[in-house]
Amino acid sequence: MPDLLLELFSEEIPARMQRKAGEDLKKLVTDALVERGLVYEGAKAFATPRRLALHIAGLPIRGRDVREERKGPRVGAPDAAVQGFLKAAGLSSLDQATIVSDPKKGDSYVAIIEKPGQETVAAIAEIVPAVIRSFPWPKSMRWGKASAAGASLRWVRPLHSILCTFGAAEVEDPEVVPFEVDGIVSGNVTYGHRFHAPGPITVKRLEDYVASLEKAKVVLDADRRKEIILTDARNLAFAQGLDLVEDEGLLEEVAGLVEWPVVLMGSFEERFLDIPGEAIRATIRANQKCFVLRDPATGNIANRFILVSNLAASDGGTAITAGNGRVVRARLSDAAYFWQTDRGALPDLDTLKDSAGKLDLDLAKPLDQRMAKLDKLGVVFHAKLGTQGERVQRIAALARELAPIVGADPDKAERAAKLAKADLPTEMVGEFPELQGLMGRKYAELQGEDASVAAAVEEHYKPLGPSDRVPNDPVSVAVALADKLDTLVGFWAIDEKPTGSKDPYALRRAALGVIRLVVENGVKLGLIERLMFAYRPIGLYLDLNGLQGRDYTLELQEILYDKLFNGGEDDEEEFYKDLVVGWDRYFVHRAVAFISEEVSADLLSFFHDRLKVMLRDQGARHDLVDAVLGEGAAANDDLLLITRRVAALGRFLDTEDGKNLLAGYKRAANILKAEEKKDGEGAFAAAPDLHLIAEAGLIEEKALAVALAQATPKAEAAVAAEDYEGAMAALAEIRPAVDAFFDKVTVNDPDPALRANRLKLLNQLRQATRAVADFDRIAG
Repeated sequence: MPDLLLELFSEEIPARMQRKAGEDLKKLVTDALVERGLVYEGAKAFATPRRLALHIAGLPIRGRDVREERKGPRVGAPDAAVQGFLKAAGLSSLDQATIVSDPKKGDSYVAIIEKPGQETVAAIAEIVPAVIRSFPWPKSMRWGKASAAGASLRWVRPLHSILCTFGAAEVEDPEVVPFEVDGIVSGNVTYGHRFHAPGPITVKRLEDYVASLEKAKVVLDADRRKEIILTDARNLAFAQGLDLVEDEGLLEEVAGLVEWPVVLMGSFEERFLDIPGEAIRATIRANQKCFVLRDPATGNIANRFILVSNLAASDGGTAITAGNGRVVRARLSDAAYFWQTDRGALPDLDTLKDSAGKLDLDLAKPLDQRMAKLDKLGVVFHAKLGTQGERVQRIAALARELAPIVGADPDKAERAAKLAKADLPTEMVGEFPELQGLMGRKYAELQGEDASVAAAVEEHYKPLGPSDRVPNDPVSVAVALADKLDTLVGFWAIDEKPTGSKDPYALRRAALGVIRLVVENGVKLGLIERLMFAYRPIGLYLDLNGLQGRDYTLELQEILYDKLFNGGEDDEEEFYKDLVVGWDRYFVHRAVAFISEEVSADLLSFFHDRLKVMLRDQGARHDLVDAVLGEGAAANDDLLLITRRVAALGRFLDTEDGKNLLAGYKRAANILKAEEKKDGEGAFAAAPDLHLIAEAGLIEEKALAVALAQATPKAEAAVAAEDYEGAMAALAEIRPAVDAFFDKVTVNDPDPALRANRLKLLNQLRQATRAVADFDRIAG
């Protein structure tokens, strides 16, 4: 069957756009072909800096003929309906329609519409120009004289030629698909490497296309270019007794910068090795797109680097390597200056005393000076949430509050929080933002901070994603939790929540980070109380600055007044009466507390949603999370206990006892639901009459009552003791009695008293299982 070969040849496409552009080209063209009934066997996209290419194998010569029956109005219908049918079906008169009889509906008109399949070449000639004109580049441009016209072609960089051939392998010369886009006429010509082989190359199909480009110093496949770069880089490093520091992101980018990769090694002076290795790597990576090497004996960065050229130079790359070396040395000189400057004292220390006093900082220490400077400059975190300095104060207070819960020293947690953002105004982080936290740790170590404090300065950003490492040092955990909770509560307070696919402040990632910190470190944390603690300073800030966005109307003041004076809060009343700020400020404080409950409950629901996503990704059933949360979701604010209950419930339901008990519960719940519709909700909430059970004389009914009486307190006690396996074991004791009850006992007995009593017994079964989970929410 014929194949399609398409190439769009242009000026250099940015490396970051190439892979997605290739996939977009494949999807747009193949989707359009399938819509026209042109099914293919396989498709593959390619991208180099100067071209996008697409090969589609196994296309038919033409599409299938289509026969469609379109039903019309009944015979004798009004003329308007008939004319509408004729127009829609493309018929000129009813003579062209068929009459179909239906015994029930009578006779009606049917149009038989037959459409011959479109020639594939004609379809491609329509599809490709449309795809080119509407291609979804993140950024595009117009060029040349035609760019003055708004309707001219837009492309990522000037488009020079289009190659488009279609034909079977056994055909000597495949057909050129004829079309034109803004004066660029399709053909069968491509071009080689810009410097090594810039001349035109005539190609027929994929095999000679790839081979011809290879001869012209172009490696078409990006993955093959990556493989060449990685293999040659490893070999060069090995020859020097060094290890390559591999970087997948950089490898992908460099493979998009070259069509003919030539790997070379450069060097720089050993004196630059005094700079932290991470800074050397960031400098060389960001500015020169080069890889660094490591000495395997010491694990430290070596004074060598790997660069990738797009030229096979006649001098073996000596001049290219020397040129890159000069630039690398200049960049490392800058980094050395940053490193030296950041370790010295700031020139304006006298202006920082107020900020230092506010944050309890030691101006004799360089990192403390930077934190004081950050506060003094008033760098804004968010227009509605204050400055970085104000945020650090909140994080420090929250970290101190969390420290005993996670097993950290409160003083160390508070100190680490106050230094956590101190590296933001440093020269090194200003130049390389990706080093934030890491440079803070190094500067903290240099000024003699406790090892846990220094580690927390770096690790409080973690985890940055689902695969990132979770810190386990208690001080790091306390500060990381405080940082993320402050972020979440703050943006919830100003109603900047994630919506749909939009999450500009990475709040989903922050919530997942909190969940992983708590669960993977085994931290029992009551979230509601901590969220309310985090909200109070934010809420007061919003009120004091008129940013709350809420109207404290007389109605709200009356609600608060009623809660105060009718709620027995006499001491609080006297305390606030003595405040010179007066009743207005009192009502603001009370309103903040009132609203913090609302914000915290809403945010807890968001945590539950993220927990479901995490557990689902780990293989857990989302309905088990719903079952554990049950009706009282707001009370389930300990994420660690939720995960443990979900795991225990999942293991229990995988057993025969669990499956059978769930089936018995569903049967009981369905009976109760049906009967409560007749008798009213709550009609069977009372305890069953044990004397009536005894008088009925059914062994199975007695056995279920005894089993429930014994198992229910066991399950409740086990849940209270956080022994969820024990709670499941207690429920398992009920299962034989439940099976026997439904096998031998008639629930809806003709005797109303027996019926009501047995329904009360089933309600006890429902309540017993709810001590562990809401079985109504479990599928199956």
